[in-house]
Amino acid sequence: MPLPQRSAVPALPRQVVYGQRPVAARPMGTGPSIGRPMTVAPVPQRPAPRAVSFLTVTEVAAIMRVSKMTVYRLVHNGELAAVRVGRSFRVPEPAVRDYLVGARTDVA
Repeated sequence: MPLPQRSAVPALPRQVVYGQRPVAARPMGTGPSIGRPMTVAPVPQRPAPRAVSFLTVTEVAAIMRVSKMTVYRLVHNGELAAVRVGRSFRVPEPAVRDYLVGARTDVA
C-alpha cells in the first residue's frame, strides 16, 4: 500500500521570531516620522541579585556533625529553613548559620 505524499506547495516563511508578537502592517503615513528622534521610556533598574549559596542535606549534616535524618527532621519541623528542589531539599547557608547561633546554650 503506497504512503500518502506531501503536496508540492512550499511552506510559507515564518514572520514571527520566537518570543515576539506578530507585527500588524500599518497603513502608509501612520508610523513614526523619519528624521524625528524616537523617545524611549527608561527601563526601571532592578537591584542586583544577592548571591545565596545553597547546601545539600548531606553538606549541612557534615557542617553540624549530625546525621542526615536529624537535618531532615529540623527541616520538616520548620526549625531550619529549606527550599525544595524536585525531590530533594536545599538549605540556604545563612539559615544554617542562624540556626547554629540560635541553638547555642550556655552551660554552667
